[in-house]
Amino acid sequence: MFKYFPHTPSDLQTMLSAVGVDSIDALYADVPEQVRFRGDYQLPEEMSELEVRQLFEQLGAQNKQLTCFAGAGVYDHYTPAVIPQLLSRSELLTSYTPYQAEISQGTLHYIFEYQSMMAALTGMDISNASMYDGTTATAEAMMMAVAAGKKQNRFLVSETVDPKTVAVMKTYAHFHGIDIEMVPAKDGVTDLSSLISHLSPQSGVAGVMVQQPNYYGIVEDYSGFADACHAAKSLFVMNSVIADLAVLKTPAEWGADIAVGDGQSLGIPMQFGGPYVGYLCCTEKLIRKMPGRIVGKTVDNRGQRAFVLTLQAREQHIRRQKATSNICSNQSLMALFVTVYCSLMGRQGLKEAAQLSYAGAHYLCDRLLATGRFKLVYDKPFFNEFVVSYDGDVDALQRRFIDNGIFGGIKVADGQLMFAVTEKRTKEEIDRLLQFIEH
Repeated sequence: MFKYFPHTPSDLQTMLSAVGVDSIDALYADVPEQVRFRGDYQLPEEMSELEVRQLFEQLGAQNKQLTCFAGAGVYDHYTPAVIPQLLSRSELLTSYTPYQAEISQGTLHYIFEYQSMMAALTGMDISNASMYDGTTATAEAMMMAVAAGKKQNRFLVSETVDPKTVAVMKTYAHFHGIDIEMVPAKDGVTDLSSLISHLSPQSGVAGVMVQQPNYYGIVEDYSGFADACHAAKSLFVMNSVIADLAVLKTPAEWGADIAVGDGQSLGIPMQFGGPYVGYLCCTEKLIRKMPGRIVGKTVDNRGQRAFVLTLQAREQHIRRQKATSNICSNQSLMALFVTVYCSLMGRQGLKEAAQLSYAGAHYLCDRLLATGRFKLVYDKPFFNEFVVSYDGDVDALQRRFIDNGIFGGIKVADGQLMFAVTEKRTKEEIDRLLQFIEH
């Protein structure tokens, strides 16, 4: 009933008796006196429940709640109220790796549904379940491509991929002997001719990474990319904002071998940077190179539907040097989060949220351009995020936004701001942002 209450004196004495000592001091008798800490811990005085609640309310009041028009990989999407209520249930909130299938059917079931939803959104054959976040998942996709390419240790990354993601990939690559090379961008999109010049069957390129929409919010045309990669015996890897795939062409339709990214856009609050959840999907022929775990559906000895862990190529089950990844656990709770979100929203709800984000972003962009103070940096199709140049002081403009309760975009270069709009942003909020631009 009370799993998280401290041990009582009786509990402590029972445990001490079980190990054959009569006190805590006797338990640590082998620890030299000179290394023992005998002072007082720097802890506040004890508080009542009411005082603790008041303290946290005071701390919380120090946070400044801003209307968010920023993105760059993390987006302020709507979270249906039922999700935190369900996730706070103890059997979900405190559950861990479902090693014992016979007592973990509920957990295995929702992980299976998560895999099915990610596969549907990306169009890919297989999904794992799941990764820590989008950046580490992307790095794992690179490792997966190199493992599939055997002796190929070069990996190409478009300059239009989020720099934060590239930084994590470079960290992984440094310790695994992988050479990352950047493919130049031209007018805000990946330069296909430059990519082709890097590729040949003898180039040693294991894979190519692009992003959709890219870091600047542009929806790139990846026609011919998969063919160029496959002709050079390289894998085509696509990082996507998963919620946008409700209306955009899927990675599978672009010919991707691996689809990867962050699931945060499926209703997970921004919550100071995490926890989030990374998705990783691939074609069936790459399934044995996939990191993490996969839940499969089968039948038990009575012919009833059952779920099991399968293809667990992890170091807990096999020799470490043979493991596909050293990730031992995953964001199972956050996988449940996006599973509930997708179930509640349904296909039509996901499309409507994406369409509202698109419409809001284009309305904001048009209004900014109409002020005469802004210009689009890249005249390319964009989804719900775009980069504009400003003819004034960008830092002063952002301070003015923040002083008035608005997180007004992200500074991506001198004189340039990147704005993002989601379905949560209303016309009134957009019009209010425009009031603080000096005409």
